[in-house]
Amino acid sequence: MKYASLSLGLLAAAALVSCGKKDDKTVVVETPIVTVDVAHRIDVPQNKEYTANVEAENINNISPATPNRIKRINVEVGDRVRAGQELVVLDKSNIDQLRINLEQTQREYNRAVQLLEIGSGTQRQVDQLKAQLDASRSQYDNMLENTILRSPISGVVTARNYDPGDMTGSLPVLTVGQLTPVVKVMINVSENDMSLLKVGQPVEVTFDAFPDEIFQGKVQRIYPTVDTATRTFEVEVRIANAGERIKPGMFARVSIDFGTQPNIVVPDRAVVKQTGSGNKYVYVLKGNKVSYNRVELGRRLDNAYELLSGIEDGDTVVITGQTRLADGIEVEVH
Repeated sequence: MKYASLSLGLLAAAALVSCGKKDDKTVVVETPIVTVDVAHRIDVPQNKEYTANVEAENINNISPATPNRIKRINVEVGDRVRAGQELVVLDKSNIDQLRINLEQTQREYNRAVQLLEIGSGTQRQVDQLKAQLDASRSQYDNMLENTILRSPISGVVTARNYDPGDMTGSLPVLTVGQLTPVVKVMINVSENDMSLLKVGQPVEVTFDAFPDEIFQGKVQRIYPTVDTATRTFEVEVRIANAGERIKPGMFARVSIDFGTQPNIVVPDRAVVKQTGSGNKYVYVLKGNKVSYNRVELGRRLDNAYELLSGIEDGDTVVITGQTRLADGIEVEVH
């Protein structure tokens, strides 16, 4: 009996020691402390910026209708030319032969007309020679037009692809661009923004070459088909260029004012990025728990963001302490 009593005592002591060790290992989890702010719906300016390269208002590629050897090029890239100015002279050996044939056909036709007048010829012969004369003259005029190449517009030579002595090929000999009174840029506008755009709408344009100036332009044309790859519409913007300061190829930034849109705005500190993705989230506090809301960002507004989705007006959002948070946990507001 004494041994039984001793065993029971030892077991009780062991149980007490075990309970003491368990209490020593208890981990106390602290509630995360956060600071919050309130999301508000305000009228946000919808100014959008698009980038593009400047293009000439009209572009003419100067080429002959048939291949020929270049004898002389009268202009260089950058030269200003006027409409009708002689730019390129091609080899004339073919045209000389055509001129001789034309003159011969003209003499034969004149003789046939004279013979008909004195009763020694026939109307049929006159008609045949008249048809030959017209064909010869048309061929000669076409060759003449394609031997001396003139500019159809006033502008600036923007490209030259051959030298004297070269045979013309698939490329134009010269390219002439019209830079006054306007130049243009082609921008791509989203489907959502396209519905807000109107022909004649004013825009502002800036260039890296003129960092302190703002140029005025307007929407000239909205193309009616959407690019299925980008889901955008092509829009032509024209910019006044009376002094020809703006050159083709310049990098332009086109700013369009679409008015205002009532959207939610939160402090920029409320927006967190999900690791490993481009997704953006905001923690929303309801009661004493937070939810992890995915949001779509709009414009950056100084120290705030416009949100296009994910948050409601008046929601309480966490702005500090997000690193210790997870969806659905309790927090303490500081």
